[in-house]
Amino acid sequence: MRIAVGADHAGYALKERIAARLRKAGHDIVDCGCHSEESVDYPEFGAAVGRAVAGGECERGILVCGTGIGIGMAANKVPGIRAASVHDRFTAEMSRRHNDANVLCLGARVMDAKHAEEVAEFWLGLPFDGGRHERRVGKINALD
Repeated sequence: MRIAVGADHAGYALKERIAARLRKAGHDIVDCGCHSEESVDYPEFGAAVGRAVAGGECERGILVCGTGIGIGMAANKVPGIRAASVHDRFTAEMSRRHNDANVLCLGARVMDAKHAEEVAEFWLGLPFDGGRHERRVGKINALD
């Protein structure tokens, strides 16, 4: 799978860990930045990953900031993006199965790095259930 990854300075180290793990698992990674722990503005990277996914360059995206909240808000401004800030396997699973999330948002300051890596890999393997959820996701998409 081709995956766009991005982070701000708070999420940089975790983004690098997740990207390395996913490359090792055979995924093609598109790194949208940032590229150091020097202070940056998270909306730039949320938007970059959102555009890569919405534009079809990547199938899914993974974003990391301190909490996963702000960078996800930025990504959700891109039409076609359904970014979900998750904290565990259950919220990751529901974001895919029920909401067809195409961007995963993680918080480097609120999740253990090993757990975040596992959640990201788990999320990538999950399908969208469709069925009754298609109508609801359609209504979300209509808001674009």
